[in-house]
Amino acid sequence: TYSERALLRATRRYTLELTKKNFIGAGIDVPGPDLGTNEQIMNCMKDTYTTLYGEKDVNSVGCVTGKSVSQGGIEGRTESTGLGVFYGIREVCNNELLAEKHGFEMGVKDKTFIVQGLGNVGFNDSKFLIKSGAKLVGVVECNSAVYDENGIDPEDLLAYKNKNKTL
Repeated sequence: TYSERALLRATRRYTLELTKKNFIGAGIDVPGPDLGTNEQIMNCMKDTYTTLYGEKDVNSVGCVTGKSVSQGGIEGRTESTGLGVFYGIREVCNNELLAEKHGFEMGVKDKTFIVQGLGNVGFNDSKFLIKSGAKLVGVVECNSAVYDENGIDPEDLLAYKNKNKTL
């Protein structure tokens, strides 16, 4: 509900407080985007930090992750957390001992899954799982949920969610 200007002002103040307490920096702690933040917020944090420490800290641009490529970010960052979740699931599904112990067929292919939250992580994880042959059958959000045993297209569902603010 805050204006863009108010969000950026709060972000700059928050970053200033983190730097005063030595809680942020490439060799200290590197914040990344989470709920309610995006590249613009991360760009603002980087800008604030580099304005304060850019001349003294050669790694000042590395004080945050999730910033835009034009601000020193990297390609693939947006989907990287979802990809990491996918890699974890894939490894579990390819573990012979776990498959035998829990009675499942090895591999991601032909598995069904439900994702909690269709934000950046859930959306990208779903795309990678589907690409590997799994089927998204359910999505749960804080205010709604959907289920379809025939499968759900995360792109279509995300477009619906963004338009209607609910599933």
